[in-house]
This record gives sequence, structure tokens and C-alpha cells, in this order.
Amino acid sequence: MHGRATEWRAVSTLLDRTGSGGGALLVTAGPGFGRTTLLEHAAHAPGSRHVLRARGVLAESRIPYGGLHAVRYAALDGGRRGASAVDTGGQPPADQRRRAGRAAEAQDGLLTLLREVGARGPVLLCVDDAHLWDAPSRAALGFAARRAHAVGPVVLLVSVAGHRAADPDFAGLPVLDLGPLPRQASEALLDDLPEAPKDPAVRAELLVRAAGNPALLLALVRRLSAAERAGHAVLPDANAEAELLGELLNSVLGPPLTAPSTLGPSTGPGAHLALVAAAAHEHEREGAGADARLVHRAATLLARAAGLAAVPGTEAPGTAVPGAAVPGVAVPAADAPKGRTDFGTPGEPGTWPDVLRVVGARVHFTADLIRRAVYATAPPGPRGSAHRALARLLEADGRPLAALLHRALAAPAPSPALAAELARAAADPATPDAGRLRGAALARAAELAGDEGSRARWRTDAAEHALRADRPHEARRLLLAAVSGGPAPRAVRGRAELLRGRMALREGPMADAHASLMLAASLLGPTGHGATEARLAAADAAWAAGDVTACLTALGAGTRDPDPAPEGTWEPPAVSGTSDSGPVLEGVWEPPAVSGTPNSRPAPGGAWQPPAVSLPPPPHGVRPAPRPAMWGGGRTDLARDYGLGMRALLEARLDRAARPLRRVLEQAREEDTPEVLLRAGAAALLLGDVGAACGLGARALAAARAVEPGLLVPRALEHLAYAELRAGRHARARAHAEEGLRAALRSGQVNLVAHHHAVLALAASIEGDTKVVAGHVAAARVTARRNGLAQAATLAEWAAGRTELGRGRLVEAAARLGPLVRPGGPGGHFAVRMLVMPCAVEAAVLAGRPEEARATAEEFALWADFGADAQALPQLARCKALLAPPEMAGPLFEQALALHEQCQGGDFEQARTQLLYGKWLRRRRRPREAGDRLREALTAFDRCGAHLWAEQARGELRAGGAGVSDARAGALTCLTPQQLRIARCVAEGATNREVALRLSVSTRTVDHHLRNVFAQLGVRSRVELARLVERTEKTGARP
Repeated sequence: MHGRATEWRAVSTLLDRTGSGGGALLVTAGPGFGRTTLLEHAAHAPGSRHVLRARGVLAESRIPYGGLHAVRYAALDGGRRGASAVDTGGQPPADQRRRAGRAAEAQDGLLTLLREVGARGPVLLCVDDAHLWDAPSRAALGFAARRAHAVGPVVLLVSVAGHRAADPDFAGLPVLDLGPLPRQASEALLDDLPEAPKDPAVRAELLVRAAGNPALLLALVRRLSAAERAGHAVLPDANAEAELLGELLNSVLGPPLTAPSTLGPSTGPGAHLALVAAAAHEHEREGAGADARLVHRAATLLARAAGLAAVPGTEAPGTAVPGAAVPGVAVPAADAPKGRTDFGTPGEPGTWPDVLRVVGARVHFTADLIRRAVYATAPPGPRGSAHRALARLLEADGRPLAALLHRALAAPAPSPALAAELARAAADPATPDAGRLRGAALARAAELAGDEGSRARWRTDAAEHALRADRPHEARRLLLAAVSGGPAPRAVRGRAELLRGRMALREGPMADAHASLMLAASLLGPTGHGATEARLAAADAAWAAGDVTACLTALGAGTRDPDPAPEGTWEPPAVSGTSDSGPVLEGVWEPPAVSGTPNSRPAPGGAWQPPAVSLPPPPHGVRPAPRPAMWGGGRTDLARDYGLGMRALLEARLDRAARPLRRVLEQAREEDTPEVLLRAGAAALLLGDVGAACGLGARALAAARAVEPGLLVPRALEHLAYAELRAGRHARARAHAEEGLRAALRSGQVNLVAHHHAVLALAASIEGDTKVVAGHVAAARVTARRNGLAQAATLAEWAAGRTELGRGRLVEAAARLGPLVRPGGPGGHFAVRMLVMPCAVEAAVLAGRPEEARATAEEFALWADFGADAQALPQLARCKALLAPPEMAGPLFEQALALHEQCQGGDFEQARTQLLYGKWLRRRRRPREAGDRLREALTAFDRCGAHLWAEQARGELRAGGAGVSDARAGALTCLTPQQLRIARCVAEGATNREVALRLSVSTRTVDHHLRNVFAQLGVRSRVELARLVERTEKTGARP
């Protein structure tokens, strides 16, 4: 039983009690969730017990005491009855008092039967689908279950459908509810099936449709054709599997609700309410339920047309319901019922069937599968009548699109005129309805269309709405249907590829996303709607993959700036405060590594000469198409300017980048569209204005929450988290990334999940939580490798290397960071490597590899000279100080600290410089100056929450003889500061040579101190020392 370990432990615990006493458990679940399987598993569990089985049957649900008869015959032993069988013979008395006495006798009789059977040994009574038993039998079973602990070694396992979990007959029993299987368990169940599809998209859609229901998942898989299993054919509509859904429906629903074959006088009001509620869900947002008042009014129309007086509970005064004008529902106007105004009592007798629950003014099915089953199993006639009744009422309520959709759902296909009317209404921006309804209307319009061209166009439009509503699996199904029905127009194919590329950006390989988006741009043509979006999205995909050539190709060549900067001028970016070099935005690039001698300022009287970019050239013969003229006007100006700025930076032309990027910021001042604000925030980071980037990111997040919370909120949180990291607000960045991670997981945007893990790893690397860093790095790495996310992978590896640096594991840090910054290799992302370089230089120098560090520092100097990152200049001065001879290092450290003072939000980076300077001063035997710097670093690290780095500063202060308060105490307090540092290095697994390298001492000094450590602590091996250090660091306990 996949995914039921917790539930099985509860059952096993109960079964273990049969040897010493009895008990009972009520198992509840919707149809197909495994109630029967769990009871069968319990019946076959190891152990010496007698198992009695009984099951409710819909055909016997009205036979008095039929359930008790089933238990009595199950208790027959070798053809003989038990000593005291349950007395259920004869006809039930007509008198109420006699009926009550008969019920009491039945309850006592069942207890007596269980007691006598239990006298022969432990007993397990499994009653499946007990909600289908007759009322007297249910009452007797609940009576016995509540007293099972006093009967003897008897255990009762009783299962009921989820919508009957609150049955008063079983009140007081412990309840075990079987919810949907977790995604991982559903995938494992799918893997066990030999006929399971291999296509990832088909598997994903099956998992979504099954919604954690194992029985439905198995049935869906077994009904797939070979073409559907391979992803070559569209899967059937979710409501088209009437036979399958009907089987599940009939297995759990009993009177008064049955699948309505007709809606006539013999049909109970529960059937009307259930069918109308199922139909009303078709125009509502998923999970929102339906308007309870609307459902009651429509059900009343149907009931009166069928010959019933009214649906119970609708006679209260309220708004009149239009009656006679509903096609197919003949209700005289004079008899039009009144609307009910109070629906706050879901348990009102005779009003709502058990499968429906009213919460406030909304009515919900107890399980979405039941809703689908009720709708799918209803014949076209009654279902059409329900839709027409809803259409009339919605039109009277001023909801024309919803009314038109229900008219269309009641109409036969094809109906071209109705389809065109529905599509026009869905596309009308003045229509006051949500995107979910527009998408449903367009999908239905496609089903009613009379030609393949219209059908393909409307399905593509519906797919776009589905994607924006965070339903990618529905969007994928609609796109496949749009292009598989026959030759589609070029523009429709282009829009389909655009949507497919956007979905791949969310959850697929970046190479696939880039290919789809470039194909979309080609199909849409230079003036086609969406071509600009396709090219920018293709650039985003190439950026995330670290493919600069593809990024340049997507942005296009030969684009002209309508307002270029004058020749010979250079506009430095405005910087409103930056911090430690955090990651860049998804789809945003900060200038790459360059080679050669820079000339970043214009020579007097001459034009600015850009340095040569060390990027791979475009493929031979490839010349991307120029930007089309359709970029002019409105928001396309912003897209054009953003593309111009990005391409100029990729070509290392900062003089050409600043002006169009500033225009992007100016145009975004009055904008409230999330996509526009996200692009503007990216432009602000490109300009080095992290303050503006944070502000735009916050505005984009607010706009995304209001417009498309599922789709855009995770992306907006990712952008904002990056900006906060660049601004030095690590706690805020972590909070945004944690929320973004949860939102991305909910919406299935796995690539954004990886990026959020990378951000969280970077934040944790500052705080020094090594386990948290390792967890986020591992999670980001899995998706990054699978989908080619070079940016996320580089950020995660940077976080891991910076953590090693904080722990003082210099060799390990250099081994992790070196490949990320090495030119010409596949190691790191072409832009993020610049941000990693200061850490890589520090690790290489302190690990004894100055030549590697020198080459990296020379390349970093070219990046710092661009001026787009205010933190780069003090970081460069720090790198030079680490590489300089002793007589030059001090002034360079002082220069770095002076440059840090000019930058806002750089507390962590400034503290790192102070720590390195303090270490250098202490080794030059300048303890007073070293102590001042180290105390400043310690204060800043504590303020940032950088615990590992703060511990480094404390260790240096102790080694210099300064007293530092430390909350930890224990056996290690008897060691000198230098001995303590050596003991901690050895406990981490470092050799004597590596310890000497870390602490800048000789191996002989390490040997001498280590012998004294062993003697003072009474340990005889490095393993014992490591255990002692770990125990003392965690608990402060003495040995």
C-alpha cells in the first residue's frame, strides 16, 4: 500500500490489542481511496485471530437488519450458528415503541454474538461500506463498536464513505481518514504498473487527474490507448469517462441520492440539488464551490418542471426566480418559486444530500471525484435542463458570460453561431468575469466550432487562460488538441509554441524552452503579436542555461536605439546602495568577463572603446533577425529598450546599455503590470540601482498577488529575494525565498523551485547553517542538472564553497570555487562567475594557491572597472591586498575598508574585509590594531547572523590573547586559544599539514600543540578527539 504507512501503523496498533482487549476504528475515505484495500490488508495481517467479514450492498440498504444478517452468517462456524444468533426474523412492528424495543434487542444481540465468538479466541470484524447498511443495522454496529473494549478480544474495523463520516450512528468512535496519496506515492504506484506511460507529460496529467486517488489512477492508466500512452494523442476529457466515474459513484452513494437517469416525479430532491450543483461548478473557479442560493433556485425550477412541489427549504421569502423562460424547463410564471436567503445550516433535514456541504454562501461536494461522477453520469437531457436553468438565472443576475457558457454546455455540437458568440464574449475585456471562466468559455466554443481553424484558435486561447490560471496540464492538453486536429494557421502554431515554451521555462529543460520560443518567434513573424515576448523569453531560457550565444541570438542583432547616447559619452549607472555580491535575476545578465586592457572611461576628445568580450562567437553564418518595427509604441517600447540594454551589456558596451535601461525604469513608474515591473526591476539591477530593484520587486509582487497569484507570485518572490540579497538584507531575502519556494511547489514550477533553493542556500551560507546549506544545494542541484539550469547550479555551488570558507576549510573551499571561475570551462555560469570571484580569490590565496588567485583577480579587475556593481571595487582592493607583498597589503586593506564605507548595505562584505585585515595584522605582531579590526568584524557578523564567520573572529581574538565571551563551555575550555583552534580543525578531518596551512603555522607547531591537546583531554586518537569536540560543541558537557 503506497503512501499509507501512517494509516497502517494505526491499524496495526489496534490489531495488537486483540490479545489483551478489544477496540474499534472507523475508517473514512472518498471513493477509490483504499478503504477496502486497507481492511483486506488487516484481514490478512499476521496473527492468530478469527476474521469475520461483512460488506454493505446498495441493493440491501432498505432491508431492515440486512447488515446484521451479514454478520450473523459470517460468524457461522462449520455450518453451525453461534450460541446466540442475532434475532432479526419476522416483520418489524408498526408501533414505534415496539420498533424501539426491537432495535435494543438487535443491539444486545450483536454484542452477545461478538462476546461468544470472542470467547473462542481473538476476533477481527471487518465491515466495509457500512454506510450502505440499513439504519437499524448501522445503529447496532455503532452501539457494539463503542463497547468493543468491554466485549473481550474483539476488534471492529468499520469503513464508511467520506461523505458519511459524520453519521450519528458512529459518533464517538476513533476515526482514521484516508486522504489523497502524496505525489511521491502516486508516482510509485504508477511505476509498479507494467502498462504505465513513459511520456512525462502524460504521466503528469494522469497524476493531476487522479488527484491522489489510487483506484482512479489505476483505471485511467488501464484505459489508455497506445497512442495516448505515448503522448501522440489527446487524453479523453476529464468528464468524458462516464462509465469509470459511474462505477466509483455507485459504489458509495445510496438513497436518497442516485445517479439520475431522468428527472421526474420519482426522482428525489437530492438528485436535483446534486446535479445542479455539479453543473454550477462548471463556471466557477476550481475549489471555490458554487453559489448555494443559485443552486437552490435552479434545482427548484427543475423540481417544479418534473412535478415536485419544490426543493425542501426554498419556500422562504426572497428574490423571485424567473421561471417560464427556461428552455426545456416548463414552469408557469405564476408558480415561480422564491429564492432562499439562509443557507447556513447544511444539516437541515431534506435539503442537502450527504455529498454536499454548505460553507457560508457556497456549496461544495465532499469530494471532487463525486462532483465529476454526478456530472458525467447524468444523461444529456437532465444535464442540459440543469444548464438551461442556470443560464436563465445567471442572465437575470447580470452575468452574461456565465449564462452564455451554460447555454453552450446544453447545446449539441456543432453549433457554429453559438460558438462564435461565446468566443466573442470571452474575448471582450468589458465582460465582468474572471479568467477561469473565459478559458472555460473558449474551450467550449472550440468544441462547438464548425471549422478546424476556429477550433484550433480558440483552443490555443483557452490554453493561454489555463496556463495563466496555473493549470499547465489542462493547457498542455488543449495545445495538443489544437495542433492535432489538422493544419493550423501559422499564427496559431506560433502562439501554441510560445505557450509550450513558457511551460518548459516553468518545468522543462532550458534547451527545449529556447527552441520552442525561437520557433514561436519565427512562426509569428516580424510583426506578429507575441513575437517580442517569445524572443525575450528565449533570452531568459538561454540566460538560465548559461548559453550566451543563444542569448545573443534571441535578442537579435542590428537593433537600432532610437535615442542613442552621443558618441564619446559614457553614463555611469546610478547606485543607491548595494551589498555582498548576491545572485542576479533570472533572465538578467550583469556584464561578463572580458579580456584585454580595459578602457572603461572615454579618452579625452575620443569615443569610449569597449574591451573585448571573452565570450564564444556566434555560429558561422548565424545572423539573428533585427528587431521588428512593431516594438514601437506603448509597452513594446519597454520591451525594445530592455532588449537593447541587455544586448549592449552582453557585447560589453556599457555606453550603449545605460540609456535604454534608464528608459525602462522611467516607463515603469506608472505601470502596474507584474511582467513589466519584473523587467524594470531587472533593468535596475543591471544599472546597479539595487534600491530601485527592491522597490520594483515589491511592486511586482503586490501586482502579481492581485492578478495571477499562482503563476507569477513565485517568480516575483525570486526576483525580490535576489534584489534583497544584493541590498544586504539577508533575512528578508530568506523570508521571500521561503515563501517563493512554497508557492513554486504548490504551482508545480520546478525550475523556480530550484532557483529558490539556490537563494536559500546563499542566505544560509552567510548565516553558517551547514546542514541547511547542504540540503538546499542538493535540492537545487537535482533539478539544475536535469533541466540545464546553469545559473541555479552555479549559485548553489557558490553557497557550498562560501560555507566551507566560513568554516575555515580552505582547501575544500578552493576546490569548490575554483571551477566556477575558471575561464573557458563548463564549470560556472558566464555571469554569476564574476560574483563568485572574490570568494574564489580568498580561498585560493589562503589555501596556498596564489597563482590561480592572481589570474582570477586580474579578470575580476575588468569587471569591477565597469562600475555596475558598487561592491566590486572594495572587493577588488581586498583581493589585491591578499595577493600583495607584506609592505603593500596594509594600505590596500585600508583602501578596501574606505571603499566599503562608501557603499550602503555591505555590512557582511565589510566585516569579511575587517576579518582578513585583522588576521593579517595579528600575524604581523600588531595585536592592538588587529584586536580593533577583529572586534569590529565580530560585531558586524553578529549583527548579520553570520555565526561561522563570527566564530572565526572570536578564534582570532582568543589567539591574540583577547578575552571574548562565549556561551559554550565544557571540556575544551582548558585549552589555549591556539590549541582549541587546532583541535577543531582536526575534529573536522583536517590533516596536520592542512591545519598548518589554515593557521599559517608550521607542521611542527601543529604537532607540538596536538600532543599537548591529547594529554590535557585524555584522548588517544583523532577519532576520540573529534567525538569529544562534537559533543562539547553541541551540549557544553564535560567529559
